[in-house]
Amino acid sequence: MLMATTNEVPGYTTTRMLGEVFGVTVRRLDFGNTLTAGFSSMGGGEVPQLTSLVVQSRNQAMGRLVEAARRRGANAVVGMRFDTGDMSGSLSEICAYGTAVWVEPATEEARAQYAGMVEAGRVPATPPH
Repeated sequence: MLMATTNEVPGYTTTRMLGEVFGVTVRRLDFGNTLTAGFSSMGGGEVPQLTSLVVQSRNQAMGRLVEAARRRGANAVVGMRFDTGDMSGSLSEICAYGTAVWVEPATEEARAQYAGMVEAGRVPATPPH
């Protein structure tokens, strides 16, 4: 799946817009993580346990976004963003969202890139009917 935070994919032409897609995860901090994070943050700097949790959460939301785009028949998502929210203090929501599109390679470099992605099974060779 091609992913872009911009509204178009350089080297590609958007031929179909397939709609908004998103992936969401909600996580709860357990007492152990909260306690460890509290002690770690007392000295300042990064809190590795919470950084790891955020990375895992973003990856899960992104995976769900990609799956939603595939179900729509997309080979790319444009305008991809993350949004986060706090729910009742101990719950955190992370949402990855964007617009599912079908793009066609428009340059030689993009055609070579896309052929490699098709070969690796990362994108479909042709658009769905």
